[in-house]
Parts: sequence; C-alpha cells; structure tokens
Amino acid sequence: MLELPRSTYYYEVATETAENLALMRRIDEHYLRTPFYGRRCMAFELEVNRKRVQRLMRVMGIEGQAPGRRTSQATPGHKVYPYLLRNVEILRPNHVLSTDITYVPLSDGFMYLTAVMDWFSRHVLSWRLPNTLAGTFCCEALDEALENFRPPEIFNTD
Repeated sequence: MLELPRSTYYYEVATETAENLALMRRIDEHYLRTPFYGRRCMAFELEVNRKRVQRLMRVMGIEGQAPGRRTSQATPGHKVYPYLLRNVEILRPNHVLSTDITYVPLSDGFMYLTAVMDWFSRHVLSWRLPNTLAGTFCCEALDEALENFRPPEIFNTD
C-alpha cells in the first residue's frame, strides 16, 4: 500500500554491545586523565584495535586535544617579505647560488649539513658536515665555493 520494502518497515537500529559499552566507559576514564591522547595512544593504553577505538571515540564525540589548523598564522603587524626569485628565469650557471643548513640524524645524535648549490646546474659547489652548530662552517663552505667560482649575480639564503 505504501510501496515500501519490507526491510525498511522492520529495520531496527543496531545498538552497541555490552563489551563496546564497557570499552567506551574505559575510554572515557582514560580521556578524563589524558585528554591529549588520540586514538593511537588510547588504543595502545587499552590494548585494543586502533580502528575500534577510533570508531567508538567518534560515536562518543571525543577526540584528542591537539593543535588545530592554522597554527602558523603570522602575528598581526608582522612584516612579510616578498620572495624575489618567484618569476626569475635562471638561464645560465652561476646566475643564482643558494645555501641552507639541515641536520642529519645518526644513531648517537646528529650532525649539521650545509651546502652551497648552483640553481641552474643543481651542482653542489661546496659543503660541510660538522657536529656542532658553531656557524663558522657555513662561512667556510661559502668561501670555498667563491674561491673556485666567480661571485654569483644572486645569492639566495635564509
């Protein structure tokens, strides 16, 4: 008469099992003590499958407290410097050189790496790998690069 399928008429909403309800209570207790725990830490603490904890936390409407989006917003009034190489075409070697510092993790700690590079050929002109961040190694790498090559038209660095 209503042209509804029989399965729609007899459908009953599935409820959580007693085991899931007990687990939800444990999740809630842990969440009150450690609200910064997400699903992975919570699953590890409760020794339960991560996906199960994720689903139950979603049903409960809770989530770990973590920094939200837009965490790197500039302070109002902070000066923004334009990127001057955005539309520059690099057509020859030694037009633009750049340098940067990073660290290389090792089993016993880490070391710092700095390199001076030509943007056109992507050739590393010089590099240093010290174990302290004294700063002199950056100047040494730059001096070595400039000894072997003429000064560039543009030198890009932080």
